[in-house]
Amino acid sequence: MTVIIQSLVFDYDLDEPPAKVWRAISIPEFRKVWLPEEAEPVFSCTEQEVRYKMRDSEPPYLESNVTFHLSPNSTGGTHLRVIHKLTDAATRPMPSASNINTPSLLAA
Repeated sequence: MTVIIQSLVFDYDLDEPPAKVWRAISIPEFRKVWLPEEAEPVFSCTEQEVRYKMRDSEPPYLESNVTFHLSPNSTGGTHLRVIHKLTDAATRPMPSASNINTPSLLAA
């Protein structure tokens, strides 16, 4: 059985202020250095959070969202949380049928 991790979470404390980190993750010319050009912004709250929709360029072409949360830290820098979450329907478990009336196991 293959186990698929649904999300990865990374926390970083950076020396740079939130405004500078925001520019690095939100301006396409800076962002394309470390995030694929195909990343499509789907949500943004200035200097707090931005979310990008991404799709693998190779099979199985999984879709995911990468969310960046920014907040000031106690040293004048930035706390950055990166959440990479699979959103592709192929990675979600199939729900059980709601009308199943038979036992899961039958006696031999």
